[in-house]
Amino acid sequence: MLNMLIAAESDKANFVDVVIPSWGWPMLLVVIAGALLIDLLVFHRKAHVIGIREAAIESAVWISLGLAFTGVIYAMFNGQGEGSASAIEYLSGYLIEKSLSIDNVFVWAMIFAHFKVPREYQHRTLFWGIFGALVLRFVFIIVGVAVITRFQFLLVVFGVFLIYTGVKIFKAGDEESNPADTRTMKLFRKFVPSVDHYDGQKMFTMHNGHRMATPLLAVLVLIEVSDVIFAVDSVPAVLAVSREQFIVFASNAFAILGLRALYFLLADMRERFVFMPHTISVLLIYVGVKMSISIWYHIPVPLSLGIIIGVLTIGIVASVVHDRRKKA
Repeated sequence: MLNMLIAAESDKANFVDVVIPSWGWPMLLVVIAGALLIDLLVFHRKAHVIGIREAAIESAVWISLGLAFTGVIYAMFNGQGEGSASAIEYLSGYLIEKSLSIDNVFVWAMIFAHFKVPREYQHRTLFWGIFGALVLRFVFIIVGVAVITRFQFLLVVFGVFLIYTGVKIFKAGDEESNPADTRTMKLFRKFVPSVDHYDGQKMFTMHNGHRMATPLLAVLVLIEVSDVIFAVDSVPAVLAVSREQFIVFASNAFAILGLRALYFLLADMRERFVFMPHTISVLLIYVGVKMSISIWYHIPVPLSLGIIIGVLTIGIVASVVHDRRKKA
């Protein structure tokens, strides 16, 4: 018991320990809800095919919003003497979540392609997918921080799991699976009456006097299940660089908010980012090692941020160089 208490106190000293202002959580939730509503009701009120140019502009806006929130984090906690440390933790978490989410984007592309979802209907489906992902991440983060704070030995368990996942991804590379063959879809078809045709952006439609699910509902279910699977990796990974629930959720939320635009930008470019699965695996292995040894030795968060940026840069540059040589 004494050792666990000492470890808990050491853990607090290694990460920021701040008091969230009374307006902190309401402000964050209002910003997230406002961004989602503006995106849905203003820019994507009508279903349309999103081109590369529109996706690039939206991606730039979402990434700018996520990076700009670093300044908000700094301002919120600077008065407590934790401005810089909090900003570094947020930025580290944001970059980890953003990089791990790239794999999620390619999984979405595979799901949409398999179900032949018209491109003009994909954004609305992803909107509800992102909304569900935000709720799930909030629950995972609140529970995850509480559990890790109470049971320090779980850091080693999570760390080993991340290392295992990273090695598995590295060996698997670009292997693909058939979404229709998953246990989720078998259960869905068994219990949810469905039709094989689309009815605009509707999840349900009337068929022979009965309300039945369209393929879009099956796609949404698969997207939500895939996010749960990815969250099992990404949430512990972000907890390796911060223990403050507000900072961890904010970094996850802003990284996830821009995934729809990133999907439309990168969905058809998987072959150009040939080394991204390996980059993601290296990140997971590093974060797993960091988390596993954190009870005995804490790798400074600024150093972790530098390593994360370095690994991402090497992976992206290597992929671009490989793609150019392949075309040449």
